[in-house]
Amino acid sequence: MASISLPYYANVATLPANLPTTDDIENSQDVLCDQSARKVVGVGQHFVVKYGLAVDLIEGEIMLFIQEATSVPVPRIYALFKDPISKKAYIIMQRIAGKSLDSEWPFLSQTEKDTITIKLRASFDEMRKLQSPGGYCSLGKRPLLDNVFWTGNTVDTIAGPFQTEAELNDAMIEKYIFNNLPRMKADFYRRAFPFIFHDHPPTFTHGDLQQKNILVRKVPCSGKGEEARFEYEIAILDWEYAGWYPSYWEYSRALFACGRWNNDWSFWVDKILDPFLNEWVWMNMLLIELWS
Repeated sequence: MASISLPYYANVATLPANLPTTDDIENSQDVLCDQSARKVVGVGQHFVVKYGLAVDLIEGEIMLFIQEATSVPVPRIYALFKDPISKKAYIIMQRIAGKSLDSEWPFLSQTEKDTITIKLRASFDEMRKLQSPGGYCSLGKRPLLDNVFWTGNTVDTIAGPFQTEAELNDAMIEKYIFNNLPRMKADFYRRAFPFIFHDHPPTFTHGDLQQKNILVRKVPCSGKGEEARFEYEIAILDWEYAGWYPSYWEYSRALFACGRWNNDWSFWVDKILDPFLNEWVWMNMLLIELWS
C-alpha cells in the first residue's frame, strides 16, 4: 500500500453509526487531548477524532496500512479528510474501550506487566518485519515525520526520504545547525556519527512508544466468580511519526520518552525492544540539545 486516495471514507456497511459531522466534532465536550493546533475528542460511544491544523492525514494512512499488513491492534479508521475552508485535517477513528497504560501501570502486578509486555513485544516484532519501499522514509516513500527533522517547511529536504543512513545522519546535523546550535559541536557530530550510526537497516518504527500511547483493557478469559481469570487486550495509538527509520530509532526514542525516569518502564522497554544502548546515549545527547 503506497498511499490512498484522499479524502477517504470507509464502506458505510462497516460503520458502527453515522459519521459525526464537523460541527459534532468541533462542539464535542469530551476532550481527550488539546494541544492548540491538534485536538483529540470523543464523539458518542463509537468515535474518536483527531483534528486540527497540525494534524497530518498520513497518520491515518499509516494506521490503514498497519491494519491491512499486520495483526497489530490499532483503532479502525473511518474517515480521513481536510476541510477546504478551515484547512483543518480530520482523522475519524474507532473508539476503543480501555484505559491508558500510564494510568494503569502503578496498579499492575509483575505478572500483569509481563503479560502486557509480551503482547507489545509480539506487535513490535511484527511491524519491524515490514519491508521498506526504499530507504529511510514514511509511507509511500515520503519524508520522515519525526520532529527531529521538523523545520516548519523552511528546509524542504531535511526530512528525506533518504537512500542511506549516512544521508539521514547528515540531515540530523543539518537540523542541529538549523536550531542555531554551536557549529563546532556540529562538526564534532559530523566526525562522530559515522562511527556510531552505521549498518542500521531501515526498520518500520512506531516512533513514540510511551505508556500514554497504549490502551489496555482487562477482559475475562475463563472461569467465574473467585475463579475467574483475566487477560489484557491492548491497542497502540498515535502513529504520527511512524515510518522506516534506522533499527536503533524505536529504542532510542522510547528511552528518551521515559522523561523523569520515575517508574520502572525502562526495564520493560528492554523486553519489548532489542536494546541499542550505545546509539541511545548519542541520540539522547542530541535530542536534549535540540530541545533545550
